[in-house]
Amino acid sequence: MTLPTTRRTVLLTSLMTTSAVALTAACGGSDDADGSNDSSSDSTSGATDLAKTSDIPVGGGKVFKDQKVVVTQPVKGEFKAFSAVCTHQGCTVAKVADGTIDCPCHQSRFGIADGAVKGGPAPRPLPAKEITVKGDTITLA
Repeated sequence: MTLPTTRRTVLLTSLMTTSAVALTAACGGSDDADGSNDSSSDSTSGATDLAKTSDIPVGGGKVFKDQKVVVTQPVKGEFKAFSAVCTHQGCTVAKVADGTIDCPCHQSRFGIADGAVKGGPAPRPLPAKEITVKGDTITLA
């Protein structure tokens, strides 16, 4: 049975075709022959390489603003990671100096060994973040 061509059936047919094209594009695969994705990050685990161990000074640390994490080395060979978001008003901490992680907004300071509040208005310690150290690479889990 064939329906007569009406404005409604033309619109419906057009809508169905557009939806099928959009669905095909959304479900499209990789252009690679083997279907793999050439990416340097591990998308299955969500892990991100942050730094080499030599980049983190003993008794200090480094802030990774893009990842919102700060990595410290309180004592030689012991690496810690914390959120780089200050627990006071959400500013990103700016530096690690003299054994503390320092927030520039209201001068909150946090300990490099445990993220504990050492000064300023911050109400809570910086939350710990999970990292792994494999060889000389520090990876954010």
